[in-house]
Amino acid sequence: MAVKMRLTRVGKKKKPFYRVVVCDSRVPRQGRYLDLVGTYDPLKEPSEIKLDHDKIRTWLSKGVQPTVTVKRLLRITGFYSEPKEDSVNAQSEV
Repeated sequence: MAVKMRLTRVGKKKKPFYRVVVCDSRVPRQGRYLDLVGTYDPLKEPSEIKLDHDKIRTWLSKGVQPTVTVKRLLRITGFYSEPKEDSVNAQSEV
């Protein structure tokens, strides 16, 4: 079972609000989830991101893969930083 950390949309038409959830990758976007780890409100200025860092740390240690969007939200909050590999240096070492 592949487990992902992704966004699920809630809210009204033209007023999006997202929950950051951990769920099986085969479940539909609005389907069941294993754990709610945060929320994201893009309509506020600036965007409001609330995350439970303890839960996220626990799930990431278990091997959960965040989607590209969730990874971006984690970087914005300063929780997730991935070292950027320089492609030129990686090729020259081979």
